[in-house]
Amino acid sequence: MIRQGSHSRSQERTGEYLNVLKICLKLLAMSAVGRLVLNFKHYSLARHYIVMSTRSVEPVSVERGPANRDPAGGPVDPAQQRLVELFDLLAPTPGMTRSSFEGVNLMRANSPMPRMPVMYEPSIVIVCQGRKRGYLGDQVFQYDAQQYLVLSVPLPFECETEASPEEPFLAISVRVDLTMVAELLMALNETQGATQNEPLGIYSTPLDPALSNAVQRLMEALASPLDARILAPGVVREICYRVLTGEQGDAIRAALTHQNHFGRIAKALRRIHADYHGQLDVDTLASEAGMSLAVFHAQFKAVTATSPMQYVKTTRLHHARLLMVQDGLNAGAAAARVGYESASQFSREFKRLFGLSPVDEVKRMRAVYDAPPPRLVKPVARYVTAV
Repeated sequence: MIRQGSHSRSQERTGEYLNVLKICLKLLAMSAVGRLVLNFKHYSLARHYIVMSTRSVEPVSVERGPANRDPAGGPVDPAQQRLVELFDLLAPTPGMTRSSFEGVNLMRANSPMPRMPVMYEPSIVIVCQGRKRGYLGDQVFQYDAQQYLVLSVPLPFECETEASPEEPFLAISVRVDLTMVAELLMALNETQGATQNEPLGIYSTPLDPALSNAVQRLMEALASPLDARILAPGVVREICYRVLTGEQGDAIRAALTHQNHFGRIAKALRRIHADYHGQLDVDTLASEAGMSLAVFHAQFKAVTATSPMQYVKTTRLHHARLLMVQDGLNAGAAAARVGYESASQFSREFKRLFGLSPVDEVKRMRAVYDAPPPRLVKPVARYVTAV
């Protein structure tokens, strides 16, 4: 009997507490602040608390492992998890991995990297995990799982990487094939108008579901040599189409149109990358672009955030670094290969750009990217691409 009476009084107190809580909720909802704060979600949680407080519920321990939770505590997207699995299969080591389809490369970084000079070819870079932040002059741009990067022209810039062994940086790079782009532009001619905005050489833009789906299908195709040969060309074409018709597609269009300043500078940049090891002078580049020297300088800097000759110098140094890391050339041989006549001048300018001597920079690159031994076959790449 004593236990029953005690139980009855406990129920009465609970009822009183609940009545007070309901009154407080009503008063809060009626107030000006309450209407702002007490949205539907909060009100639902309050009702849930009221109902649950009348029950005696044993706590339940739910085991959640990394397989079904992301680092932020939310559920893992199955498509995202599949992409990570494909990267583990196709690009298990840090650095740049060439895929089985020409022009498609996979990037991986298992640890954060400080701000450092890089050079990207004209490409579309779609991040599947992690984050990079790029710097070009006063421009700062971020590319991650929500925003992809587009380079309509080859550009040297600086970037830093956010990554960890638990959540490595993973990205796919698709080279912008100018012939394919020209074909797409011809097909789009009736529906696409002229460039409306000032084009940019590099920019990040939100990733939409259609482009994300195409990237998923491309990664699946790369996992099979036969699929890569048969299916990848169509998917790469679709990716370029999605970017061309996207928010910032004007920049790639402008790079092929030599009638505007941007297109003429883009042509000059391609000329530099084709003949970076030869004798290049600004007067000739300006003449080929159909511009006066002053206009050429101004327009060149507007696109690249640097002067023409500094761009030539930076291009040579990036190519030299690649020759030393991948082909095993010493500093003197690499300097001569890219057009330097003085090895000491090369070493000074190399250290000024990369912050280390050629020997130390090669050691750093091999340590960071787990680079393989120097290769015996000469590469045929037209541009330098760094992670």
